[in-house]
Amino acid sequence: MSIQVGDRLPEVVLKRISQGIEAVDTRALFDGRKAVLFAVPGAFTPTCSEKHLPGFVQHFEDFRAKGIEVACLAVNDPFVMQAWAQSQHVPDGMIMLSDGNGDLTRALGLELDASAYGMGTRAKRFALYLDDGVVKQLHVEEPGEYRVSSAEYMLEQV
Repeated sequence: MSIQVGDRLPEVVLKRISQGIEAVDTRALFDGRKAVLFAVPGAFTPTCSEKHLPGFVQHFEDFRAKGIEVACLAVNDPFVMQAWAQSQHVPDGMIMLSDGNGDLTRALGLELDASAYGMGTRAKRFALYLDDGVVKQLHVEEPGEYRVSSAEYMLEQV
């Protein structure tokens, strides 16, 4: 069963690159603050690189003006996430999270079987709004869709 509105985000350790590889706990990242966590099936993939991440980069300051942190999640290793962030000109302060083993994705119940594309298990395309680590909104895309997890849609909802 997938996570629902009102549920607390599962406690999982993810990776990111800051000053080297850093282990970050979801509770430490999201407790006590408001945040949008959006997930993409894969860094450097077409929709993710042409629309999804660029939308959040473009509207990053709009979220910050509302007091909302922005975090991007993908089932990719931290080095890929760092290279993708650099290529997409991700602003300082946007959190790029590696769920390399899919631990958070599985805990959320939002896995996508992309093995037909040689990508294995990935995260579905989704966005959730958290307040103090609790899911207040959850928007999961249907396969092949890109609408309800976009930065523009999320800005209208929060």
